[in-house]
Amino acid sequence: MFKTRKFPADHPSFAALPVRMVTLGDGGLQAAVHVSGTLSSRRIPVICVPGYQRNMTDFAEFTDYFQRVGGGNWPVVLIDLPGRGRSSDRASADDYGSPRDSRNVASVLMALGIERATFIGQGYGGQVTMTLAAAHPLLVAGVVLLDAGPVTDSRGIVRLRNNLKHVESLRGAKAVTAGFRKMLLGDYPGSSESQLDRMMARSHFLDKRGRAWPLHDQRLIDALEAFSFDDVLTAQWPLFDALEGTPLMLLRTQLTDQVRRETFEEMVRRRPDAVALTIAGQGSPALFDQHEEIEAVAEFAMAVSSKRLGKAA
Repeated sequence: MFKTRKFPADHPSFAALPVRMVTLGDGGLQAAVHVSGTLSSRRIPVICVPGYQRNMTDFAEFTDYFQRVGGGNWPVVLIDLPGRGRSSDRASADDYGSPRDSRNVASVLMALGIERATFIGQGYGGQVTMTLAAAHPLLVAGVVLLDAGPVTDSRGIVRLRNNLKHVESLRGAKAVTAGFRKMLLGDYPGSSESQLDRMMARSHFLDKRGRAWPLHDQRLIDALEAFSFDDVLTAQWPLFDALEGTPLMLLRTQLTDQVRRETFEEMVRRRPDAVALTIAGQGSPALFDQHEEIEAVAEFAMAVSSKRLGKAA
């Protein structure tokens, strides 16, 4: 039995991102999908896949500015993976994982009539994208890996788990808000309180008693319980190397704890043809609040579309 998450109907982070629900398979599992621009055969769409427990709101600013750069009608698709945002939760905690998530993304593309796309994978979303590319290479026209790679930093996993446990244990709107601000300020130094509050609203909402409730299935975080700071996770370099021949852009935020610097440098070494950039002064997920970064991604996506479809596209 699939569960639909409850959240305020007027939750501000969702207001500008209306969605349609796409049924995944015969069991009734549904994914929330937001489409901006117009899907057509003349432009290869951009598909944004969020991080582990994250949702499509992390790409809201990106989508708005990308449309201005792309002439106002470039197709951009935002997806909430099952168990995140407005998508339904999986029936069993054991059903979560990148292979199933990648199959679900493929199902969304099929439902929308998309034959191939450029994917932006943030964190875990990059793992999903690489898994999809290995299984369905013809669906993938280009890839942007953002704080994502074949080796995940265990320190980021432990920090995520511990931070969420802490802020979700607080009671009272004032204490909860202060806790989130302190947690987020380490990733986004110099941000105003209002900016930090908007970031909090991307992942949680406050009930009438001032308690923070996650916009994801809690079982996703429960699955991280066994990890320790010094764990060495299995590298998935064959998955990364399978992207050979696919146009690739590599982005890393300066303060991220999801992908170590040495991993990113090895990715660049293995793919010297890739566009590689570091986003200064912030951590994961990237805010996409600097026009230069969005313009670089837009230029990459448009170049992929032109190469695949021809200059007239």
